[in-house]
Amino acid sequence: VQMVESGGGLVQAGGSLRLSCAASGSMFSINVMGWYRRAPGKQRELVAAIDSGADIYYADSVKGRFTISRDNAKNMLYLQMNSLKPEDTGVYYCNGDTYWGQGTQVTVSS
Repeated sequence: VQMVESGGGLVQAGGSLRLSCAASGSMFSINVMGWYRRAPGKQRELVAAIDSGADIYYADSVKGRFTISRDNAKNMLYLQMNSLKPEDTGVYYCNGDTYWGQGTQVTVSS
């Protein structure tokens, strides 16, 4: 399974972006899928995750602002990001099982 992220870019603080992750194979066999980010000078951290039963986890820093969703029929994972802050800047990666995307850059200007 290959993962390809899209939807990153440059946005002003308070703006929104929607990240998408397209999986080349079936996502039905992958229980937990998630979005990670690596901020400049920091380690990669889990931002949000969703399992096949639609249980969802959010990091405290993004609760109430980000929404994760998945569409197994389309083999897609999404991350809707609202009220973006400069500290949300980083490279965002989608992950499922042992599969990772190449990352998409999100830059939030103040």
